[in-house]
This record gives sequence, C-alpha cells and structure tokens, in this order.
Amino acid sequence: MTAVVVQARLDSCRLEGKSLLPLDREPLVFRVMEALNCVPCDLRILACPEDCVTVFAPFAEQAGFELSVGSKDDVLSRYCVAIRRFGIDRVIRATADNPFVFADAADFLNREAVSLNADYAGYSGLPYGAGVESVSAEALLRAEREASLPLEREHVCPYLYGHPEWFQLHRPLAPREWQGPSLRVTVDTREDYERAMILYRAFSEQPQEIQYNGRNIIKTYHEIFCGKKTVWKRKLLANIA
Repeated sequence: MTAVVVQARLDSCRLEGKSLLPLDREPLVFRVMEALNCVPCDLRILACPEDCVTVFAPFAEQAGFELSVGSKDDVLSRYCVAIRRFGIDRVIRATADNPFVFADAADFLNREAVSLNADYAGYSGLPYGAGVESVSAEALLRAEREASLPLEREHVCPYLYGHPEWFQLHRPLAPREWQGPSLRVTVDTREDYERAMILYRAFSEQPQEIQYNGRNIIKTYHEIFCGKKTVWKRKLLANIA
C-alpha cells in the first residue's frame, strides 16, 4: 500500500499559526491536502501531534484524509506510527507548508522509485516547496530504530540519504519541464504567504485538472511575478485583503 503522508503542526517559528492562515477562505493545511489529493495513491494521511487533533480533525475529514497522531518533535517516529497503524509499504512524504505540490512530478517520482526499488527518492531542481519524497516504509522503520541525532528524528529522511552505503537512493535532477530552483512556492514567511495568496487566487480561475500540473504552476508563477503581469500583485493582494 502506498500512502501520501503529510506532516503538520500548529506552531511555527517564522510564521505563527501558518497552518490555519486562510488561503482563499480555507486554511493552508486544507489547501495542502487538496493539492495532495491530486497525487495517485491508496491512502492519504495527515500526521500531527496530539495538540493539533481537535483543530485539524475537521479539515482532514473534509479533505478525505485519515488522521494519525504521533510525537511533536520526533517526526520520524510520527511517520512510523502511521506506517504500523495502516500497514503502509511506501510513503509519499509531504509537508503542510507546500500548497503548490507538482502532482504530476510526485506521481512520476514515486513510480520511478517503485520501479527501481529505491529506499528513498527525491528530485533536485524543483521550485522550493513543489516536491515530495518517496520512501519505503521498511527504510523508515530501520531509521526509527537506528537514528539518534535530533536532525535525523525531526526531519525524517536525513538518516537515509546520510547512509548511501545502506540505502538505495534515487536523487536525480528533475526533468526539464519541472525545473525552477530559483522559484519559491512554500509558505514559511509572511512574504511567502502573500505570494501564495496571489498565486492561489490565479489558480481559482483555471480548470481544476491542470491546477497542480507542474508546468502550469511554473507558467502561472512566471506570468504573475516575473513578466508583464506583475501589476497583478498589488491588485490581487488588495482584493484578497
């Protein structure tokens, strides 16, 4: 069984309460799940700590996600709790600050990882915040048993790609159509959030079937922020506010 598992929490050092900030009338955490609903898989899970359950549960249900509860700071173990509970074989790992995931790239990456029997797969060269990781459940369970450094527990996959002698890694440059390493589509700062509001508003006018296509996201981003339509920034932000 392959599951999309998105990690989420309420607190954030750089942008307080960002998971609940509205993105066109719905909170950011819901918009992230909405994007991940476009990634083919067998199951979708929101993995959060205990202090988020009451707040997140309605949004997870609305998005069609199961809710899994685990450690707040040991995110690696939080993933492994979900793996054991639902009998997952492969995880498509995502985070709750990325509402513009390239669904087509995520699907392609995961299929590559399965065909190569990779323990870990992740593209380089994507816009920051556009990608996911495909990880075997067996590798994550091993990491949970063996990883001891705080970095290896909080960020889930460093133990894997830190030990290429033990794990089969697949870390290629993304195909050209999805490349855009200078672009930023995550939400980690106030500036990121304002950019996301503008970009999401532009998405709302597009057909749903192309919204989370990587090429479309890059094209829309360039049109708004890099081309002649940069005047949209003030107009859209004024309307959103």
